[in-house]
Amino acid sequence: MYRMTNRIALALLAAALCFAQTDRTYAEKLGWQKGARVILLHMDDAGMSYDSNAGIERVLEKGAARSLSVMMPCPWVPQMVHYLKAHPGTDAGLHLTLTSEWHEYRWGPLSAAPGLIDPEGAMWSGVPGVVGHAKPEEVDREIRAQLERAEKMGFHPTHLDSHMGTLFASPAFLEKYVRLGIEKQIPVMLPGGHDTYLKPSADLLAQARKIGDQLWEAGLPVLDDLHNTSYEWKPPAGASGDDDQLRRWRTQKYIETLKELKPGVTMVIMHCTAPTRTFARISDSGVIRKADMLAMLDPEFAAFLKDNAFIVTTWKELQERRARAK
Repeated sequence: MYRMTNRIALALLAAALCFAQTDRTYAEKLGWQKGARVILLHMDDAGMSYDSNAGIERVLEKGAARSLSVMMPCPWVPQMVHYLKAHPGTDAGLHLTLTSEWHEYRWGPLSAAPGLIDPEGAMWSGVPGVVGHAKPEEVDREIRAQLERAEKMGFHPTHLDSHMGTLFASPAFLEKYVRLGIEKQIPVMLPGGHDTYLKPSADLLAQARKIGDQLWEAGLPVLDDLHNTSYEWKPPAGASGDDDQLRRWRTQKYIETLKELKPGVTMVIMHCTAPTRTFARISDSGVIRKADMLAMLDPEFAAFLKDNAFIVTTWKELQERRARAK
């Protein structure tokens, strides 16, 4: 009886240890301590406009966010790339772009793939248009063209991600995105961990974890979670014309939501912009984009990160740690 009980106990212990090993966060796998909350404070839409670049550059030099991604089909890419060359070591990836969402400020694909072009000669304005018209091979051709342009300009991206999430809208598109990252050994944005903040369905979570395993086995880092709600936060009445009120509101929203993050590597997406009067001709989103910039420049936000032991990382560091991980 003792021997049988002992065997059962050993079996249960082995199962528990096995579970503990497989249940480790990607942060732990990358060498951080158990319980560490590691965050990528990431700025989308570099290259989209002068105002986008100006806000991102200001935060890189004086604020908390340290990562960005560039929209290669857009008109202000050269200025952003010139900045990156003047500031080597900046954590900059590609915001792979398959849509052109603004009404009168538009861009087209680099590959001229017919399925990616709408009746105005620009990319489709929304994700459904891309999914409904573009073939997977056209998407593959376009994202490779965007990477090729970056490389020809002397800009070597630290990672890949997806503008408006278009590459996640179709399994065939997602396969092309993941394949490109693995082939070129460039990390891709993929929340393949616990996804507590993101809260996907059980089926999507299982799929994400499977792809996460695939990326990890290919030698690339993987995210545990994704914080992608900030674009939906609407400013309180009266805040739009008052920078101090706008900053306080946005900073508190980030503090409130980052407190909810579980241990692991979480990417926090934002759109830091220094809007001029011209930006209103592009988009009506200038207020929330400016609010992101103000929050990232706020000393209160920097103090919150420090007081709560958040570790701010970059894609470059993630890949370096993955190369050392077993």
